[in-house]
Amino acid sequence: MAGHRQTMTHQRATAANVRTRVFSERPPVLDEELFRGALVRERRRADRSNQPFALMLLTVTAQADARPSTWAAAIEALTIGKRETDVLGWFSAGAVLGVILPEIASSDSAVVGRIEGRIRRQLAGRLPAGAASSVSIQLCVHPELANEEVCAPLDPLLEDLRRRQPQVTVYSVVKRAVDVAGSAALLVLFAPLFLLIAILIKLGSAGPVFYRQPRIGQMAKPFTMLKFRTMYSNVDHTIHREFVTRFIQASADVREPVEDAPFKIAHDPRVTPIGRILRKTSLDELPQFLNVLTGEMSLVGPRPPLPYEVEQYQSWHRRRILEVKPGITGLWQVTGRSRTTFDEMVRLDLRYARTCSLWTDIKILLATPGAVISGKGAA
Repeated sequence: MAGHRQTMTHQRATAANVRTRVFSERPPVLDEELFRGALVRERRRADRSNQPFALMLLTVTAQADARPSTWAAAIEALTIGKRETDVLGWFSAGAVLGVILPEIASSDSAVVGRIEGRIRRQLAGRLPAGAASSVSIQLCVHPELANEEVCAPLDPLLEDLRRRQPQVTVYSVVKRAVDVAGSAALLVLFAPLFLLIAILIKLGSAGPVFYRQPRIGQMAKPFTMLKFRTMYSNVDHTIHREFVTRFIQASADVREPVEDAPFKIAHDPRVTPIGRILRKTSLDELPQFLNVLTGEMSLVGPRPPLPYEVEQYQSWHRRRILEVKPGITGLWQVTGRSRTTFDEMVRLDLRYARTCSLWTDIKILLATPGAVISGKGAA
């Protein structure tokens, strides 16, 4: 019997040494920086592939139970309970553990329920009853984010990106030089056309020649975008606000009837006769070369949204106004245009932000005149 006990003790010690060696060689939990990086990459993958993922957050609600032994038990429970493809790490170091569950939508309640059930059973077997009850598990699904209150911890990811200053690279310097030279040359070239359009606008209806509209630029900074006025003065914009809200919220389910672009209402009663021509030919956009010259916009980039558009954005939508400077023309203008939904438009903008280069900008600029002529021109 004594020999058997010694053998069993030796086997347990060997197994413990193996576990210790494996965990020391390959820690089962990522630190906060690595986990946040993995989460950002997973969000980008989900945005690109339209395959949602879930984020499970585990916290210890009672301060007295937030001991190292409790966190060790929680890490072990999460390691055993999660799938092999899931990623475990510190969402907030020493305060919140997270598990990234790829390709799980909000409708996959059975899968999520099984995973959460396994984790809770593992916790119950490793912690006293009081300590186990103080462990809180929350679930977020991206990009749906159906429960914004539960998913509030995701917001710092956007705030971190918002605070990050754009990096100065060779591409950014060359792009700015092209913007300045190109916008200045085009302003001079189109000066006679500017004068003609201004005369037609004044003859067509009372009001100013230019329309100054608040827009949201890079890093969510507001600016005033210039356009030739295409509407009657002092009109009510409620109709457009409601239209934009329906278009964004419906997205993949409904394609609103549009004349030449999303966000432009077919047969809009606010638009003047000359304004319809300017919109159809995109000539109303010419004053935006002044915004490019001052650095608020670029020749190529995502379409700058209106403030009340941003109010309707889901968290992942906001990346289109954080990562790159807005432009007069862009990838969706020359490829998607009225044939795209809002979510598809955002994905095109994110694709541009991920792959932008001088050659990409040149190809978009060369494709823009053809898009304008065919009625799919810049917005």
